[in-house]
Amino acid sequence: MQSKSQQPPLGEQHEMSFIDHLEALRWHVIRAAISVVVFATGAFFAKDFLFHDLILGPSRNDFWTYQTLCKVGQWAGSTEPCANSVNFVIQNREMSGQLAMHISTSFIVGIVLAFPYLFWEIWRFVKPGLYPHERKNSQGAVFFVSVLFILGLLFGYYVAAPLSINFLASYTVDATIENQIDMQSYISTLTTMTLSCAFVFELPMVVFFLAKAGLITPEIMQVYRKHAIVVILILAAVITPPDISSQIIVTIPILLLYELSINIARAVRRGDVDRLNSELNNSK
Repeated sequence: MQSKSQQPPLGEQHEMSFIDHLEALRWHVIRAAISVVVFATGAFFAKDFLFHDLILGPSRNDFWTYQTLCKVGQWAGSTEPCANSVNFVIQNREMSGQLAMHISTSFIVGIVLAFPYLFWEIWRFVKPGLYPHERKNSQGAVFFVSVLFILGLLFGYYVAAPLSINFLASYTVDATIENQIDMQSYISTLTTMTLSCAFVFELPMVVFFLAKAGLITPEIMQVYRKHAIVVILILAAVITPPDISSQIIVTIPILLLYELSINIARAVRRGDVDRLNSELNNSK
């Protein structure tokens, strides 16, 4: 056992602790980066599926969303959803544009596919610094964050992005002007719409952690519900094109997520009260 005089000074102990944390963080980052590279490499070699089926899917009339809207319109006795077919040309204007877009898109897909593992690595780094009751209350965080991310991703890809692409591609100021969309502009619109929805769908988990930290309560969320509705409408207007039907379709699930978040905040407070009462009873 080391004597008191043999122990390193307090400043060195803190420095070693800080270095140990940096070393742990470095390995988490390395493993996360490797996972992104692995998924990005797989996406790069799956070029036909990545671009023809996945990326360019919303640019064709046979896309699932357009076919579903057409069937719903026919069922409702209207053919209007079928009339607004996608009619534009995607083109590349740079010599190395397709290769550069192939590489960058592969890395974006790699990050998306590796997201659950990325969050798991972040959680492994943060978890040791939590108190035991915080770790217990945060069980399943990786699972729920991943599920919400995937749900938001699917909603963005099958709902928000197609509606935006269909509206913007069919909008004209004059019938003589043909829409010839640059490839980079199209992919940027698709990825922005999809990833925006994926992160917006994380609202319940954000509220959960804020409620656990005591920074938000269900009463505050209820009082500011009207303000939140305005913010959600603005957010939906930013995510979608200036089309009322598209904004309503995107606004509805975000409002439902907000109401779910209120219940989550209420459940968190109820759990904290029960835990404090249990601790008081045990201390008597």
